[in-house]
This record gives sequence, C-alpha cells and structure tokens, in this order.
Amino acid sequence: MKEGYIPQAQRKKILLLCDDIRMTSGVSTMAREIVLGTAHHYNWVNLGGAITHPDKGQKFDLNADTNKIASIEDASVFLYPTDGYGSPEIVRQLIQMERPDAIMMFTDPRYWIWLFQMEYEIRKQIPIIYLNIWDDLPYPMYNKSFYESCDALLAISKQTENINRSVLGVELSAEKVIKYVPHGINEEIFFPITKDKTEYLTLEEFKKQLYGEKKYDFTLLYNARNIRRKSVPDLVLAWKIFIDKLTDEQAKKCALVLHTQVVDDNGTDLQAVKDNLFGYDERAQIIFDQGRYPANIMNLLYNATDGCALVSSNEGWGLSLTEAMMCGKPIIATVTGGMQDQMRFEDENGKWIQFTEEFGSNHRGKYKKHGKWAYPVFPSNLSLVGSPPTPYIFDDRAEPFDIADQIMALYKTKIETPEVYEEQCKAAREWVTSDESMESARWMSKNVISAIDETFEKWTPRYQFEFIPVESLKQPKHFVKHVIAK
Repeated sequence: MKEGYIPQAQRKKILLLCDDIRMTSGVSTMAREIVLGTAHHYNWVNLGGAITHPDKGQKFDLNADTNKIASIEDASVFLYPTDGYGSPEIVRQLIQMERPDAIMMFTDPRYWIWLFQMEYEIRKQIPIIYLNIWDDLPYPMYNKSFYESCDALLAISKQTENINRSVLGVELSAEKVIKYVPHGINEEIFFPITKDKTEYLTLEEFKKQLYGEKKYDFTLLYNARNIRRKSVPDLVLAWKIFIDKLTDEQAKKCALVLHTQVVDDNGTDLQAVKDNLFGYDERAQIIFDQGRYPANIMNLLYNATDGCALVSSNEGWGLSLTEAMMCGKPIIATVTGGMQDQMRFEDENGKWIQFTEEFGSNHRGKYKKHGKWAYPVFPSNLSLVGSPPTPYIFDDRAEPFDIADQIMALYKTKIETPEVYEEQCKAAREWVTSDESMESARWMSKNVISAIDETFEKWTPRYQFEFIPVESLKQPKHFVKHVIAK
C-alpha cells in the first residue's frame, strides 16, 4: 500500500483546471504526473483545456489507466475536455455536479483572470490552490490581486516563491500557504540508456533515424517551442560562432538538433535563419526534428545527444533541462527564472542559494559557483519590456558569443576529457533525483500532498460579506525593494 493511502470514499476531491492531462504540453505533463502521483490520496476531476478541443462536451473515465500506471486499485480520475481553460459557467456547473473540496489551477495568471474575479464566490465554499510560476523581476505588483485571491500558492521555482512572498508582503503572506514545489520528472521514464539496458538497441535504431548514416562526435539538443522568448535564433547564431572556431573536419562531426517547429508565428522561420547564417556551408550540421513523441521516445532523443541547451530570455522553469538531467546530460542555460534552480548556484557558505526581497535573482552574477553538470550563460544585458497586462518584466538576453563559449566548453570536455564529461553526466542524474533538488516526480507528488493537506487544515470559508471602510490611506502602498546592482 502506498504511503499516505486513503480509501477512495474518504479522499478529498480536487477540481484541476489546466491543460488536458492526456496531452503532451509541459503543463499537461506535469499535471499528469501530479495526478498519477497523488491518486492514492486525492480524487481528481480535470477540466482539461485545449485551444479548440475536439472532445469538448464529453466526460472521460480515466480510472483504469490511472490504476494501472499508479499501481492502485481504486483511483477516481475524470476528465471534462473544454475549449480554452473553461469559463465561470462551466466551473459553477462542475462545483454543483462534482462537489469538489478544492480548486487547483496551473499556468500563467492571465488565463485565470475570470476565475480570480469570482474568487469571493468560490472561497465561501472551497479553497483555491494555485500552482504558479513567474519568469523574472522586477517584482510583478500587478499580480498582487491574483495572489491575494488564492488560499495556497505552490511555487514552481525558488524565484517564484520569493516573488509570491515579496509581492504579498509579510502580513498577507502569513494568511496563505506558500510552498516551494518544483517540477518533477519521472525517473523511471527518463533515464540514461547504457549498453546493459534493454532499450540500448532501440536507441541505436533511433540514432539511425535521426542522423542517418552519419557518425557525430558531439551533438547538442534544443527541445522547446519556437517562440520569441526562447531565443532560438541566438542559439543557431551561437552554433555558427562555435563551429567557425573548429577545423572543417571537426565541424562536420558536430550537430545541433532542433526539436521544435521550423516555422511558428510566435517565433520565426528557423530554416531562413539557418540559410542566412550558413548558406551552403557543409559544416552546418543542423537537424530539424518536428516529431511529436511520447515520453519513452523523448527519452531516446535525450540519450541520442550529448547535452541540452535552453537560452531563453524569460523562462519560468525550462522542463527540457530537467528531462535532460534525468537522462544524465549536462545543460547549457541562461541564468534566469527557474533555470537557476537547476544549475544549483551556491552562496558564500556553500549552500544552494535562497532568494530574498533584496536578492531576487542571480541573473547579475552575484554567485558563480554551480553544479558541475551546468554551463551557465549570464545575461549580457537586462532590457525592461512589457505589455498592458504585464507592464514590466526583465528580458535577460544572453550574448550569442557567450553562448558559443559555453558550447565550446562542453565540446572540449566531451572530446578532450571524456572522463570529466562522464562525471558531469553522473552528477546531473544524481542531483536531479536527490532529496535536495526535489526535482523528481515522486518528490513533486510528496510536496503537492503536503501543501494541499496543509491548505485543508488551515482553510476557513470566506464570510458571506465583509465591510471595507473607505478612508484616506495612512500608509504608503507596499512596494518591494529593488536591488538592481550586483
């Protein structure tokens, strides 16, 4: 029997608002792992979104599949597909039909404005739990009302936990359950494939499909969407700078694998970028892979490459880095957002860094020591950008020459000191599965259970009404401290 098991009839029921948990997006993947990892402790109802959902209006019983995967016998997991993320009317209907004990939602707060606007109605009956993330500083005071509308804030990154507390302030933070709940990867699905593994022959066949008959000495993977903030053209430019420093023979034995859309309206035309930078240069070994793979094939893709790069200018977490580390691969990443967690920067006392109101990010390079598996790229500049819904946020831009330097560093380690490279690979797997990092699916599920149980213990219903006195402000509005310099 699983630790924390509760019989189905005695479990609390959670209404989960997010992507359809059967799908392959990052939100879907993490939400699915949470459901599977906690189905022995909670009953789940997923209002599962998609842009235009083909199954809209139906109800699916996922109990049999959940029982099989989660190794239990009495799961209660149901799915209601919907367009977008739903509406007030749908949530009201589901509250009446399913009688959930809490609502939990996941993804950018701008998708949940309609839900925050009805929080008073909901929180008179059940608590609202928000699995949330925010990409960067300055502190988003425009999110304060959203955070206030929740009973629990489960922060995916250390930076987000600090943002939640700093934006709310001490008094309001004390009224909430605020917990660090990092993304967690299933270590039984993503793992290093060595010659003694049964998957080894499958991996060799996959490499033939990916690379044809070519044999490469060094390959680097990009696995994320082709959207502007991911800075994919900068990575391609950095690859050009990198191979220009190699001999022709060395360059032809290196390949950049771009597992993404070649053309995306939210990003750019990567084929055109490649053609402009490389022309007909035979050294331009850039492989486009647009396949939509299940998790077991993604495990092959990570194992078929020597490292993973993500050089986003904004990144809440960076799931491909965690998956790569689970497969025992080093990572190259911009020092921004949740990617900082995965590089494990150390403070002056040798401890994994903690963020405070005064020290909200390491993107200015206060701390340089990091895990041996990481090749960090510190931003060369911080640009303050925004839009009416998000008036200000830093854009942490990495210089392509700096990215190229880290690609070269990983390349030289792999080629010139393979024993050091193997140590890095081993260290990546060991740390990401450790109790310290908590970046495994088993730890994510434990953390979710701990946070939700604490929410139920502390929650009290909102009053039917409240009196708000109208008077002149005696105290200035709460503003957080911004220490921009190092």
